[in-house]
Amino acid sequence: MKNLKRVLAVVLVTLGTTNAIQAQESGASLGIKGGLNMSNLYTEDVDDENVLAGFNIGLFAQLPITSSLALQPEVSYTTKGAELQYDNAFAEGTGKFRLNYIEVPVLLKANLTKNFNVQFGPYAAFLVDSKITNESANGSYNFEENIDEDDLNKFDFGVAAGVGFDFDSFGIGARYNYGLSTVGKERTVLGQTYTFPDSKNSVLSVYAAIKF
Repeated sequence: MKNLKRVLAVVLVTLGTTNAIQAQESGASLGIKGGLNMSNLYTEDVDDENVLAGFNIGLFAQLPITSSLALQPEVSYTTKGAELQYDNAFAEGTGKFRLNYIEVPVLLKANLTKNFNVQFGPYAAFLVDSKITNESANGSYNFEENIDEDDLNKFDFGVAAGVGFDFDSFGIGARYNYGLSTVGKERTVLGQTYTFPDSKNSVLSVYAAIKF
């Protein structure tokens, strides 16, 4: 319930801010978007990576710069994570990481034709919730007992790029988010320092959008 309240608070603040921008900026618009995520965690220490299905939902604003360029800030609730199989000096087994973020990308949107556009820009995200489960029965490491939300970095950041098709007030698109921040925190055990999980977020999403 606490996390839901946080999400609603962010959405309401963003909605109010964007409406204020609309009133002041000619041509600015507001919309909602949502869709499917296919997420993974990439790292050199994982033997097998399995894609995890999830979703994204949020708000966006389009602030025209020229007739073919616009700034598109967004705020969304998005799921990330993966099922990872570890086999190294620190862990042997399989764990499933479900990570839920409030994400804020700020994209430059370029209309290459009337209906087709490309998008690129940075994103920042805040971890609001996580669920880690032990998927292996015979592993030497219990993910549920040894990792919780306090062992994960609260902030994530990276770059996003995508393509979209706009049709009046409706649009569809696909986007890839490439994380640059490690999901796990650094630890020191018996004088040895390591990061676990030593992984970064990777998400391919498809979405539909409605512009008001």
